[in-house]
Amino acid sequence: MIVELGAFALILALTLSALQAAMAVAGRIRRSPVLAGAANGAAIGAAGAVVVAFGALIYAFAVSDFSVANVAANSHTDKPMLYKVAAAWGSHEGSLVLWCLVMTGFGAALARARDLPFGLKTSAVATQGILGALFLAFAVFTSNPFARLDPAPFQGASLNPLLQDPALAFHPPLLYLGYVGFSVCFSLAVAALIEGRANAAFWPAWGRWVRPWALASWAFLTVGITLGAFWAYYELGWGGWWFWDPVENASFLPWLAGAALLHSAVVTERRGALAGWTTFLALLAFTFSMLGAFLVRSGVLTSVHAFAVDPERGTMLLAILGVTAGLAFALFAWRAPQLKGGGMFAPVSREGALVLNNLFLTAAAATVLLGTLYPLILEAASGATISVGPPYFALTFIPLMAVAFIILPAGPLLAWKRGDLKGVGQRLAVAAGLAIVLALIGWGLFEPRKALSAAGIGLGAWLILGALAETADRTRLFRAPLGETLRRAKGLPLGAWGMTLAHAGLGVFVLGAVVETGYRVEAARPIAVGQSIEAGPWTVRLDDVRIVEGPNYLAEQGRVTISASGARPREVTAERRFFPAGGQTTTEVGLDFRGLDDVYVVLGERTRTEAGAPAWSVRVWWNPWARLIFLGPAIMALGGVLSLMDRRLRLGVGARKKA
Repeated sequence: MIVELGAFALILALTLSALQAAMAVAGRIRRSPVLAGAANGAAIGAAGAVVVAFGALIYAFAVSDFSVANVAANSHTDKPMLYKVAAAWGSHEGSLVLWCLVMTGFGAALARARDLPFGLKTSAVATQGILGALFLAFAVFTSNPFARLDPAPFQGASLNPLLQDPALAFHPPLLYLGYVGFSVCFSLAVAALIEGRANAAFWPAWGRWVRPWALASWAFLTVGITLGAFWAYYELGWGGWWFWDPVENASFLPWLAGAALLHSAVVTERRGALAGWTTFLALLAFTFSMLGAFLVRSGVLTSVHAFAVDPERGTMLLAILGVTAGLAFALFAWRAPQLKGGGMFAPVSREGALVLNNLFLTAAAATVLLGTLYPLILEAASGATISVGPPYFALTFIPLMAVAFIILPAGPLLAWKRGDLKGVGQRLAVAAGLAIVLALIGWGLFEPRKALSAAGIGLGAWLILGALAETADRTRLFRAPLGETLRRAKGLPLGAWGMTLAHAGLGVFVLGAVVETGYRVEAARPIAVGQSIEAGPWTVRLDDVRIVEGPNYLAEQGRVTISASGARPREVTAERRFFPAGGQTTTEVGLDFRGLDDVYVVLGERTRTEAGAPAWSVRVWWNPWARLIFLGPAIMALGGVLSLMDRRLRLGVGARKKA
């Protein structure tokens, strides 16, 4: 009965989303607050209906109702409860319901938003309703998560063991909050284009309205991508955290577009400039999100991240992408001549720095898009296959971002309209000098000496020190009495502190990525119990190998002791797990956290030494500063959250003036 209730709720949500779009369109044409209010109510009702449907799906997984085809294909009675619940969004059908839940939830939040002009809000609610109706129709007619089986199997097939992990339990919801959150930016951009505002006074307000949605989506997406990278790092057993997998790129593209949108929206809000460009980025961010949904659900990619391999579903998603993005960009092309906003500004100004930032971010996104789609297009056109991997991105993406990072600290210190480049250089001189010193220290500290890695250390330090220098300048640190500095620091808006954290977190990530990638040490060979293997300064001794039983698996568990000169020995375990339900074997990494470093141990297959004694293939990585890779994005997301707490951004209104 609960399953049928979920199926009914999903159909009801589709109906309400269609009514939302229809009544909002009618309300906008007739300028009827009653119809517009009914559309808002339908949006809230659609969100509530999807909540019911999603709850019913989770219930079916929790009680192992194998009469539901989705449950039978992705769950098992022996699976722990956390992974039973997480399996509700671990499949194509369930993850699509999660997508619709986030989309209708954001639509309901948009419907309740205040201080938006009647025409803009009604058009945005209509657009959000159309998007919701399309994806709900896709779920109901092609990917029904509540389809029944008759007869029902006695046992389910279980979820892919690689996905049975705490990080992967929370990764999709956070990722979708970012992915689908950009749909509101898309709807607000379409609404602005429909309204056809030609007056410059409209665009600063529109930039202020769109920024909170972009900021929230970008922060959620940052955390979601980081969780996915951390899962790949410790679960897949290959020693790395980012492989430029096409599905990884599919999540990275909207993040880059969202970062560009955030910076562009600042110019639109403060100066009314770049209205057309900001609108374009708002459309592009969610278009990239829909492209990612197509890539992981169409069968064009074979990846552990992919949800489905059904070309028919892929065709439907491609049609949704083509219709929504095609019509939106056609509307943009039609309205583009009217998007004239803002005053003039000099090349050397804060606006100029933000424009330059956008150019490099969008160029970097273009390289990622090309590297992701070109192999697919080539194979579809000629049948030839080509691999585009890390070397391509190292030659294209990284240099573009390096130049953007060099420019980044100067932007917040430049004045609006016309800046003083010489003055900014003087205020950043100490940060630049310290960054150079730290690069030289890195050159001498790490072996082997690598000029590019040392430069990367300097670049990461430059981002951190530049962010701190901007805050020090605004609080007059060391240039005013301590009481004055504290008063100024207290008076800084939360948005300013959030920007400092975001830029500093980026620097922390760069430091971790450069050092871990440039100086990691790997060692691998078969060893018997009692023997050791060395990686960098660390010695890993295999103490014992035993068979252990988990809740739904059997594991060959190796206990190893990790030691180094001057460091206290620690014991960690590494496993090879066998899941009888699916007949699959996975690797569980042994991780020893040593300050900023990781010692990373993988237990391989059983073999024999040259003397014939039992041995196991053991692979060890020393990953220096790997902690910073995941700490940096966490600081960036915290900066985003802190900025959202700023009342001016959260409500999209100006700060109240003190009497």
